[in-house]
Amino acid sequence: MKQKPYFLIVVAAFALILVLSGSSMFKTLQPGERGVIFRKFSTGLDKENIFMPGFHVIAPWNDLHIYDVKEQKSEEMMDVLDKSGLSLNIDVSVRFNPIYNKIGYLHEIFGKNYINQLVVPEVRSSVRQVAGRYTAEEIYSTQRKEVEDAIITETSLILKKNNIQMKALLIRSINLPAKIKQAIESKLQQEQEALAYQFKLDREQSEAERKRIAAEGEAKANKIINSSLTDALLKMRGIEATIELSKSPNSKVVVIGSGKDGMPLILGNN
Repeated sequence: MKQKPYFLIVVAAFALILVLSGSSMFKTLQPGERGVIFRKFSTGLDKENIFMPGFHVIAPWNDLHIYDVKEQKSEEMMDVLDKSGLSLNIDVSVRFNPIYNKIGYLHEIFGKNYINQLVVPEVRSSVRQVAGRYTAEEIYSTQRKEVEDAIITETSLILKKNNIQMKALLIRSINLPAKIKQAIESKLQQEQEALAYQFKLDREQSEAERKRIAAEGEAKANKIINSSLTDALLKMRGIEATIELSKSPNSKVVVIGSGKDGMPLILGNN
Protein backbone atom coordinates (compact mmCIF):
# COMPACT_ATOMS: atom_id res chain seq x y z
CA MET A 1 0.00 0.00 0.00
CA LYS A 2 2.91 2.30 0.62
CA GLN A 3 4.00 1.90 -3.04
CA LYS A 4 0.69 3.19 -4.41
CA PRO A 5 1.55 6.91 -4.22
CA TYR A 6 4.83 6.19 -6.03
CA PHE A 7 2.98 4.25 -8.74
CA LEU A 8 0.50 7.08 -9.18
CA ILE A 9 3.34 9.54 -9.53
CA VAL A 10 4.91 7.43 -12.28
CA VAL A 11 1.59 7.12 -14.12
CA ALA A 12 0.95 10.83 -13.77
CA ALA A 13 4.42 11.64 -15.07
CA PHE A 14 3.94 9.32 -18.03
CA ALA A 15 0.55 10.85 -18.76
CA LEU A 16 2.11 14.32 -18.60
CA ILE A 17 4.76 13.27 -21.09
CA LEU A 18 2.08 11.99 -23.44
CA VAL A 19 0.16 15.24 -23.17
CA LEU A 20 3.23 17.40 -23.72
CA SER A 21 4.54 15.33 -26.62
CA GLY A 22 1.15 15.14 -28.27
CA SER A 23 1.27 12.93 -31.35
CA SER A 24 5.05 13.25 -31.82
CA MET A 25 5.60 9.84 -30.24
CA PHE A 26 3.48 8.03 -32.79
CA LYS A 27 4.67 7.88 -36.36
CA THR A 28 3.11 6.12 -39.30
CA LEU A 29 5.22 5.69 -42.43
CA GLN A 30 3.27 5.32 -45.67
CA PRO A 31 4.25 3.03 -48.57
CA GLY A 32 7.09 4.71 -50.43
CA GLU A 33 8.49 6.28 -47.26
CA ARG A 34 11.49 5.42 -45.08
CA GLY A 35 12.66 6.89 -41.80
CA VAL A 36 15.99 7.56 -40.13
CA ILE A 37 16.20 8.36 -36.41
CA PHE A 38 18.35 10.88 -34.59
CA ARG A 39 18.85 10.17 -30.88
CA LYS A 40 20.04 13.51 -29.57
CA PHE A 41 20.85 12.30 -26.03
CA SER A 42 22.61 9.06 -26.89
CA THR A 43 23.91 7.61 -30.16
CA GLY A 44 23.07 10.45 -32.52
CA LEU A 45 22.11 9.69 -36.14
CA ASP A 46 21.46 5.98 -36.71
CA LYS A 47 22.51 5.51 -40.33
CA GLU A 48 22.25 1.72 -40.40
CA ASN A 49 18.76 1.02 -39.06
CA ILE A 50 16.10 2.32 -41.43
CA PHE A 51 12.45 2.56 -40.37
CA MET A 52 10.12 0.80 -42.81
CA PRO A 53 6.49 1.67 -43.68
CA GLY A 54 4.13 1.06 -40.76
CA PHE A 55 3.36 2.29 -37.23
CA HIS A 56 6.23 3.28 -34.93
CA VAL A 57 6.50 4.63 -31.37
CA ILE A 58 9.34 7.10 -31.00
CA ALA A 59 10.61 8.59 -27.75
CA PRO A 60 9.56 12.26 -27.72
CA TRP A 61 13.16 13.45 -27.30
CA ASN A 62 14.25 11.63 -30.49
CA ASP A 63 13.69 12.86 -34.04
CA LEU A 64 12.46 10.62 -36.85
CA HIS A 65 13.25 12.07 -40.30
CA ILE A 66 10.92 10.68 -42.94
CA TYR A 67 12.05 10.45 -46.58
CA ASP A 68 9.96 10.02 -49.70
CA VAL A 69 11.84 7.29 -51.58
CA LYS A 70 9.44 7.02 -54.52
CA GLU A 71 10.73 7.80 -57.99
CA GLN A 72 10.96 11.54 -58.60
CA LYS A 73 11.62 13.71 -61.62
CA SER A 74 13.56 16.90 -62.16
CA GLU A 75 13.59 18.96 -65.35
CA GLU A 76 16.48 21.30 -65.99
CA MET A 77 17.03 23.80 -68.79
CA MET A 78 20.57 25.11 -68.92
CA ASP A 79 22.97 27.11 -71.05
CA VAL A 80 26.21 25.29 -71.87
CA LEU A 81 29.27 25.91 -74.03
CA ASP A 82 30.39 23.55 -76.76
CA LYS A 83 33.99 22.62 -77.59
CA SER A 84 34.58 25.88 -79.48
CA GLY A 85 32.86 28.10 -76.90
CA LEU A 86 29.53 28.40 -78.71
CA SER A 87 26.55 28.80 -76.37
CA LEU A 88 23.61 26.43 -76.67
CA ASN A 89 20.59 25.57 -74.55
CA ILE A 90 19.91 21.99 -73.42
CA ASP A 91 16.71 20.79 -71.77
CA VAL A 92 17.24 17.68 -69.64
CA SER A 93 14.83 15.45 -67.70
CA VAL A 94 16.13 13.06 -65.01
CA ARG A 95 14.26 10.42 -62.96
CA PHE A 96 15.72 9.15 -59.68
CA ASN A 97 15.09 8.00 -56.12
CA PRO A 98 17.16 7.72 -52.92
CA ILE A 99 18.74 4.30 -52.34
CA TYR A 100 16.41 2.92 -49.65
CA ASN A 101 18.91 1.59 -47.16
CA LYS A 102 21.30 4.55 -47.56
CA ILE A 103 19.06 7.45 -46.56
CA GLY A 104 20.95 7.77 -43.26
CA TYR A 105 24.14 8.63 -45.15
CA LEU A 106 22.19 10.87 -47.53
CA HIS A 107 20.65 12.68 -44.55
CA GLU A 108 24.02 13.14 -42.85
CA ILE A 109 25.59 14.91 -45.83
CA PHE A 110 22.78 16.59 -47.78
CA GLY A 111 19.60 16.37 -45.70
CA LYS A 112 16.07 16.42 -47.06
CA ASN A 113 16.95 19.15 -49.52
CA TYR A 114 19.18 16.69 -51.38
CA ILE A 115 17.48 17.37 -54.74
CA ASN A 116 18.66 20.98 -54.81
CA GLN A 117 21.87 20.26 -52.92
CA LEU A 118 22.96 17.19 -54.89
CA VAL A 119 20.85 16.03 -57.84
CA VAL A 120 20.39 19.28 -59.72
CA PRO A 121 24.01 20.51 -59.40
CA GLU A 122 25.45 17.15 -60.45
CA VAL A 123 23.15 16.85 -63.47
CA ARG A 124 24.09 20.35 -64.56
CA SER A 125 27.79 19.67 -64.02
CA SER A 126 27.74 16.44 -66.05
CA VAL A 127 25.87 18.05 -68.94
CA ARG A 128 28.31 20.96 -69.08
CA GLN A 129 31.39 18.73 -68.88
CA VAL A 130 30.20 16.40 -71.64
CA ALA A 131 29.00 19.23 -73.89
CA GLY A 132 32.42 20.86 -73.61
CA ARG A 133 33.97 17.85 -75.36
CA TYR A 134 31.87 18.16 -78.53
CA THR A 135 31.04 20.76 -81.17
CA ALA A 136 27.55 22.20 -81.50
CA GLU A 137 27.00 20.22 -84.71
CA GLU A 138 27.94 16.95 -82.99
CA ILE A 139 25.67 17.67 -80.03
CA TYR A 140 22.79 18.79 -82.23
CA SER A 141 22.91 16.07 -84.86
CA THR A 142 25.77 13.76 -85.80
CA GLN A 143 26.74 12.46 -82.34
CA ARG A 144 23.69 13.26 -80.24
CA LYS A 145 23.26 9.64 -79.10
CA GLU A 146 26.91 9.47 -78.02
CA VAL A 147 26.56 12.74 -76.10
CA GLU A 148 23.41 11.53 -74.37
CA ASP A 149 25.03 8.21 -73.42
CA ALA A 150 28.05 10.02 -71.94
CA ILE A 151 25.84 12.31 -69.86
CA ILE A 152 23.80 9.34 -68.61
CA THR A 153 26.88 7.34 -67.64
CA GLU A 154 28.69 10.15 -65.86
CA THR A 155 25.61 11.45 -64.03
CA SER A 156 24.58 7.97 -62.92
CA LEU A 157 28.03 7.25 -61.45
CA ILE A 158 28.30 10.45 -59.42
CA LEU A 159 24.75 10.17 -58.07
CA LYS A 160 25.24 6.53 -57.09
CA LYS A 161 28.35 7.49 -55.12
CA ASN A 162 26.09 9.85 -53.16
CA ASN A 163 23.35 7.25 -52.53
CA ILE A 164 20.97 8.28 -55.33
CA GLN A 165 19.80 5.78 -57.93
CA MET A 166 19.23 7.37 -61.34
CA LYS A 167 16.49 5.61 -63.31
CA ALA A 168 16.65 7.57 -66.56
CA LEU A 169 18.01 10.72 -68.14
CA LEU A 170 16.70 12.20 -71.36
CA ILE A 171 17.82 15.16 -73.45
CA ARG A 172 14.43 16.60 -74.37
CA SER A 173 15.67 19.37 -76.64
CA ILE A 174 18.79 21.15 -77.85
CA ASN A 175 18.41 24.77 -78.94
CA LEU A 176 21.06 26.63 -80.93
CA PRO A 177 21.26 30.23 -82.15
CA ALA A 178 19.08 30.52 -85.27
CA LYS A 179 21.95 31.20 -87.68
CA ILE A 180 24.04 28.30 -86.36
CA LYS A 181 21.07 25.94 -86.50
CA GLN A 182 20.28 26.99 -90.07
CA ALA A 183 23.90 26.53 -91.14
CA ILE A 184 24.07 23.04 -89.61
CA GLU A 185 20.77 21.97 -91.16
CA SER A 186 21.85 23.33 -94.56
CA LYS A 187 25.12 21.41 -94.33
CA LEU A 188 23.32 18.21 -93.36
CA GLN A 189 20.91 18.63 -96.28
CA GLN A 190 23.78 19.09 -98.72
CA GLU A 191 25.50 16.00 -97.32
CA GLN A 192 22.30 13.97 -97.76
CA GLU A 193 21.90 15.21 -101.34
CA ALA A 194 25.53 14.33 -102.09
CA LEU A 195 25.03 10.85 -100.65
CA ALA A 196 21.86 10.37 -102.73
CA TYR A 197 23.67 11.51 -105.89
CA GLN A 198 26.60 9.21 -105.20
CA PHE A 199 24.18 6.32 -104.62
CA LYS A 200 22.56 7.05 -108.01
CA LEU A 201 25.95 7.10 -109.74
CA ASP A 202 26.98 3.86 -108.07
CA ARG A 203 23.71 2.21 -109.09
CA GLU A 204 24.04 3.33 -112.71
CA GLN A 205 27.66 2.21 -112.80
CA SER A 206 26.68 -1.18 -111.42
CA GLU A 207 23.92 -1.52 -114.03
CA ALA A 208 26.34 -0.59 -116.83
CA GLU A 209 28.85 -3.12 -115.55
CA ARG A 210 26.15 -5.79 -115.42
CA LYS A 211 25.15 -5.11 -119.04
CA ARG A 212 28.79 -5.17 -120.16
CA ILE A 213 29.40 -8.50 -118.48
CA ALA A 214 26.18 -9.91 -119.97
CA ALA A 215 27.10 -8.70 -123.47
CA GLU A 216 30.61 -10.12 -123.20
CA GLY A 217 29.18 -13.43 -122.04
CA GLU A 218 26.71 -13.58 -124.93
CA ALA A 219 29.40 -12.70 -127.47
CA LYS A 220 31.71 -15.33 -126.04
CA ALA A 221 28.94 -17.94 -126.17
CA ASN A 222 28.13 -17.08 -129.82
CA LYS A 223 31.81 -17.30 -130.70
CA ILE A 224 32.05 -20.76 -129.16
CA ILE A 225 28.89 -21.91 -130.97
CA ASN A 226 30.03 -20.53 -134.34
CA SER A 227 33.44 -22.11 -134.02
CA SER A 228 31.87 -25.50 -133.35
CA LEU A 229 29.43 -25.45 -136.33
CA THR A 230 31.62 -27.08 -139.02
CA ASP A 231 30.29 -28.24 -142.43
CA ALA A 232 30.67 -31.87 -141.44
CA LEU A 233 28.66 -31.30 -138.26
CA LEU A 234 25.90 -29.49 -140.14
CA LYS A 235 25.66 -32.32 -142.71
CA MET A 236 25.50 -34.89 -139.94
CA ARG A 237 22.71 -32.99 -138.17
CA GLY A 238 20.84 -32.71 -141.51
CA ILE A 239 21.10 -36.44 -142.13
CA GLU A 240 19.89 -37.16 -138.58
CA ALA A 241 16.90 -34.89 -139.12
CA THR A 242 16.10 -36.55 -142.46
CA ILE A 243 16.18 -39.98 -140.90
CA GLU A 244 13.78 -38.83 -138.19
CA LEU A 245 11.43 -37.35 -140.79
CA SER A 246 11.50 -40.56 -142.82
CA LYS A 247 10.05 -42.37 -139.84
CA SER A 248 6.97 -40.13 -139.99
CA PRO A 249 3.81 -41.81 -141.41
CA ASN A 250 3.05 -38.73 -143.55
CA SER A 251 3.94 -39.05 -147.27
CA LYS A 252 6.85 -36.97 -148.50
CA VAL A 253 9.45 -36.78 -151.27
CA VAL A 254 13.12 -36.69 -150.29
CA VAL A 255 15.59 -35.69 -153.00
CA ILE A 256 19.05 -36.82 -151.96
CA GLY A 257 21.83 -34.38 -152.69
CA SER A 258 19.57 -31.61 -154.03
CA GLY A 259 19.84 -29.28 -151.04
CA LYS A 260 22.47 -26.69 -150.35
CA ASP A 261 25.90 -28.29 -149.91
CA GLY A 262 24.43 -31.69 -150.89
CA MET A 263 21.96 -31.81 -148.01
CA PRO A 264 18.68 -33.76 -148.57
CA LEU A 265 15.75 -31.68 -149.89
CA ILE A 266 12.36 -32.56 -148.51
CA LEU A 267 9.36 -31.94 -150.82
CA GLY A 268 5.65 -32.51 -150.79
CA ASN A 269 4.94 -32.90 -147.08
CA ASN A 270 1.26 -33.87 -146.55
